[in-house]
Amino acid sequence: MGFIRSLMIRFGLADLSSERTPIAVMLLDDDRRRHRWFAKRFDGDHLDIAENVEEAKMFLESSVYDAIFLDHDLLPHHYESNDHDDFAQTGYAIALFLNENPDLQRAATIIVHTRNADAAISMVQKLRETGRTVEYCAFPMLDLKIKNYWKR
Repeated sequence: MGFIRSLMIRFGLADLSSERTPIAVMLLDDDRRRHRWFAKRFDGDHLDIAENVEEAKMFLESSVYDAIFLDHDLLPHHYESNDHDDFAQTGYAIALFLNENPDLQRAATIIVHTRNADAAISMVQKLRETGRTVEYCAFPMLDLKIKNYWKR
């Protein structure tokens, strides 16, 4: 480090900020408003968006991600209650899929962002069985979480 740079740092005149490198992000969510919300937060990054379980599996098998965001409720009747037999079409199916394929996406940070807290806990528990880095964050708090993890 040069003498002039050292002086600039000492007197608070140097720009010490740094841009992070782009990351790869996969989102599973059926709400297109959230698609736009995520696109704004991850502008400049690679963002793959899946609206259903099959699309999410395709992305997870074909790419490597730094961050994976999973919603649970993917169909209108999922919003009403968890008393249905349609778990193959929820985010829980992706938690099972990753659990059954422990070598997929090992390094990714996974955030379950559903408003359905009961379902989120089940997803987090299933994903942690294979030692993954995963947590639940209610959607209203997600902006802060993204800023803390992937600050620009």
